[in-house]
Amino acid sequence: MTAPIIFAIPKGRILYEALPLMQAAGIEPEAAFFDKESRALMFDTSDPGVRIIRVRAFDVATFVAHGAAQAGIVGSDVIDEFDYSELYAPVDLDIGHCRISVAEPAELAATDDPRSWSHVRVATKYPNLTRKHFAARGVQAECVKLNGAMEIAPLLGLSSRIVDLVSSGKTLKENGLVEVEKIAEVSARLVANRAAFKTDERIASLVEKFRAAGNA
Repeated sequence: MTAPIIFAIPKGRILYEALPLMQAAGIEPEAAFFDKESRALMFDTSDPGVRIIRVRAFDVATFVAHGAAQAGIVGSDVIDEFDYSELYAPVDLDIGHCRISVAEPAELAATDDPRSWSHVRVATKYPNLTRKHFAARGVQAECVKLNGAMEIAPLLGLSSRIVDLVSSGKTLKENGLVEVEKIAEVSARLVANRAAFKTDERIASLVEKFRAAGNA
């Protein structure tokens, strides 16, 4: 009996935008998936050959790259942060739009010029992406790794700047921060394990279903 495809999806902002595309691709989660009291992480779907796991966005990339899951959905920010060679991202799903930006306190931004930076201390959950961005400009980035609550770091003196996802900018504003530099636009991508894509025709078929759903 052929083992089912494991499809990884992220908790949080992308999930509910992804559900209509999943449904169009023939992957509809079982009812238990929508039970807010459930602590289960793996679920059946309308396709008996596909099971889904619901994990943190950063973990989607890791599960798929290492072959524990064969495909999934994750933001391009996560793909860029990990840069796994075994992670293949064939379809931009055109959902989960935001940007990854550098922000700093408004009073600092009033006199600051990012073009003059030679060294920056930055709080971020994207240390690799951040270092790569600043290195391309000849700027040395000292990254303080945080998993959340980035906006409070400048207020408490942990760092003078942050690199984080920005959507409306409301959270930045409420914490006295302003964007001073955009690093990249972000959207959600369908990802697949590169080896699985090459050897399992079901993965290639799934990619085409999502491509068609996105185009529709």
